[in-house]
Amino acid sequence: MPSKLSCFLLMLTTVTPFLYKPRPICTSCIQPLAVSTESKWTQVWNPHRREEMAEPTSSTSLANNSSSSLRELTNAVLQLVHWKEPKKTAAAFGASLLILVSVATLSVISVVSYLLLTCLCVTITFRVYKSVIQAVQKSDDGHPFRSLLDRDISVSSEWIRALADQSLVYVNWFVSQTRRLILVEDLVDSLKVATVMWVMTYVGAIFNGVTLLIIADIIFFTTPLIYKKKKAQIDRYVELIQSRVEETKHKLQDRLPGAVKKVRAE
Repeated sequence: MPSKLSCFLLMLTTVTPFLYKPRPICTSCIQPLAVSTESKWTQVWNPHRREEMAEPTSSTSLANNSSSSLRELTNAVLQLVHWKEPKKTAAAFGASLLILVSVATLSVISVVSYLLLTCLCVTITFRVYKSVIQAVQKSDDGHPFRSLLDRDISVSSEWIRALADQSLVYVNWFVSQTRRLILVEDLVDSLKVATVMWVMTYVGAIFNGVTLLIIADIIFFTTPLIYKKKKAQIDRYVELIQSRVEETKHKLQDRLPGAVKKVRAE
């Protein structure tokens, strides 16, 4: 037989819902209170949460600093290419061309070894010369490269992260365009790429990769200067070539069987 306590508990659980009906709670009144209480609790008793809440602001500022540094680097490269400072551009052009010609005639290991050996010869000679001068004059000027040794040249992780994010955009674009061209989403574009690759087979038979890099380096540094001097004539010829290319493209699209014209969403 069940005990008296069990009978009492069974009766209590059966009768209580009929005797006591809880009042409905106003959720609209209690919700702001809960939010404010939670925010106060978070700010006072959870410092780690406060750091997490403050982290997006610092991350945003770091991202802005990284993007500004990338913009400064891009502007510096553009100024170098457009011959804003002729001495620096001439030095960069001569050094890059000399390195590429050396790689074309010698091995990469030999070129790197000669470059480092030349640099070490210059720095060691200058260091010994300054030490002798200081010993003769009995001066205490210190290390001649102290300013360069004390300069911070470390690369920040934020800069690398911003560079990787921007590179990821171009990589994704390249992958999508490659898939579109290889799988013939547009027949005319795929035929143009096939024609370019066919021409490049003859270019590769005549030149090697280093020779192409030398030609690209020369074009990279000389084209802006030539365009600056012959801007009107070059623009006229470029417009003429573009009109001829577009005309040929439309004729080819009309003559190809089943060719579909590209409709670009604006």
